Amino acid sequence: MINFNGQLLENNANFLNGANRGLRYGDALFETIRVVNNKIFFWEPHYLRLMASMRILRMDIPMNFTMEFLQQQIENTIENNELQDQAVRVRFTVFRENGGLYTPATNNVLYIIEAKKIENPFYVLNTQPYEVELFKDHYVNSGLLSTLKSNNKIVNVLAGIFAKENGYDNCLLVNEHKNVIEATNGNLFLVKGHTVKTPPITEGCLNGVLRKQLIDIIEKTEGLEITEAVISPFELQKADELFLTNVISGITSITKYRKKLYTNEVAKQLLGRLNAKARLI
Repeated sequence: MINFNGQLLENNANFLNGANRGLRYGDALFETIRVVNNKIFFWEPHYLRLMASMRILRMDIPMNFTMEFLQQQIENTIENNELQDQAVRVRFTVFRENGGLYTPATNNVLYIIEAKKIENPFYVLNTQPYEVELFKDHYVNSGLLSTLKSNNKIVNVLAGIFAKENGYDNCLLVNEHKNVIEATNGNLFLVKGHTVKTPPITEGCLNGVLRKQLIDIIEKTEGLEITEAVISPFELQKADELFLTNVISGITSITKYRKKLYTNEVAKQLLGRLNAKARLI
């Protein structure tokens, strides 16, 4: 079942048309949310990011868009898909109503909630080889809009195609200054000695929910230091570890970039702390 603006519809229902502004202009935002046993992971940060992003895109926020209301809509969707006792990936998409060309006829919004079962109730570290390469065909601009989780993700799409065609598991994206900012589907962390580095939001990386959680965890972990700083491509092969984060998979360790092989000791340590924090929600 799909939740379309509060109405539950069958998955094959035709409820959108060619005038949809998310389709026509990418005039949409989305949140990808992890829910386990009907408990939403990091719901408040997701909600606050969505509200802030809607304001940046000048979307009118409905009066009923409270944390409690949207949580109830998510829970209703999960229940109607009979996934209350499962680990679930929820996608919450919000878009401006039909009308207008580039300039919208209205700033009113509609939303869609989708729910899909995922395998693991806890974050687990993938032990399989995971090789990445730089994607340099196109750049991500280091502006505020690049930090939003919007439907404008064509660079990520092309990078994903590049990775698939060339036998990589993922690609790392660069901005117009040729600094490394993130992967196609997650924020990037680099470990060198006892220092963990991640690009600042000003570089154009996604303002990731799990990125913030990891920064907080690292700040409280004895023996580790976190810094938000520019990462150049030359630093990648000098690092001890590279790992990616997103709210669905948690932490993904990169095992290889070009000729460099990486360990995953810090990622293992942080994964345990991340699971402990998620259980306390």
